[in-house]
Amino acid sequence: MSGDTGAVLAEAIDRLGFYPELVKDAVHDGLVGLTPSAHLVQLETHFDNGEIHRHITVLALAEKFLLVAHLDDSQLDEAGEAVVAHVNVETLPVSAITSMQLNYSYPQPQDYTPDSTPSEISLVISWTGGLRLDLQPADCPDPTCSADHGYTGVAPREDVVLRISSTADGADLVQEARAFARALRAVQLGLHSGE
Repeated sequence: MSGDTGAVLAEAIDRLGFYPELVKDAVHDGLVGLTPSAHLVQLETHFDNGEIHRHITVLALAEKFLLVAHLDDSQLDEAGEAVVAHVNVETLPVSAITSMQLNYSYPQPQDYTPDSTPSEISLVISWTGGLRLDLQPADCPDPTCSADHGYTGVAPREDVVLRISSTADGADLVQEARAFARALRAVQLGLHSGE
């Protein structure tokens, strides 16, 4: 990741401390020499039956391309000594984005002023990228039926949905998410020098 903005992105990844060298290498490979003009980095932690699951998402805008990198880890043993990291990096042209939504939450809207910061932002980016198939055998309501009813399932798009909360992530990351969304919209609308 070269240039001043690349260094700022690398610092944001380092600051979160979640396998920073692995994340930076994955992002570097995905950018193939392009310098990011805007970025958003979020680390999330989830608790599930006494287990801790963390994952990091990196969005980087470079010229007319959007990089979406996601890394999570999972334990291979009960002691947590054997861990594997799963990395997914997709680079797509901004023109492939079919929809971008930015949802805001403002507490006490009667007190809103133009410099008010939202308490939460949800950023949803959809494109014609990969699909994930979740299939299972089709059920039959007759418990005595032994016929093969085939499979049923869903094919959700692998879109990006990020929820950034000032309580969980900090007000600075909420503002960074707004700035990233504005930069992405500018490229979408041809208002950026990358057009």
